[in-house]
Amino acid sequence: MRQFDLSPLYRSTVGFDRLFNLLDQATSNDAAPGYPPYNIERTAENGYRITIAVAGFGEGDLSIESKENALTVKGDKQPASGEKREVLHQGIAARAFERRFQLADYVQVTGASLENGLLHIDLVREIPEAKKPRQIPIGAGSAKVLEAKIETAKAA
Repeated sequence: MRQFDLSPLYRSTVGFDRLFNLLDQATSNDAAPGYPPYNIERTAENGYRITIAVAGFGEGDLSIESKENALTVKGDKQPASGEKREVLHQGIAARAFERRFQLADYVQVTGASLENGLLHIDLVREIPEAKKPRQIPIGAGSAKVLEAKIETAKAA
């Protein structure tokens, strides 16, 4: 894959560093880890759900953290104490993992549930009223002009 040099953009813009970091991460040569597999679904106009396959992990083995615009899901399977088993074939992976998701502005985690080996994380985008588009009524009549009083400074 091609490498893009974003350094000229860093020099000539202010406040876009987060966007450029996301572009750097997306275009890096590091292959995204494939474990555990996951789905991202749109459940409503402003609703989303991330489903992660976590077979073999219990609620105590998983942690979900939402910080700033990042969601981090960690899994660490602790071996059962006192149990001694000999595994003849291990096809179910139970290795530790960390999966990160970048969240858009105003996207919040509303809940999480674990059922049938699937971890469901529900998210919603809640745009503040001040940021939502609003209709401006058009009045019938002429526009009002505000007069500004200008005081002339007297030379002393």
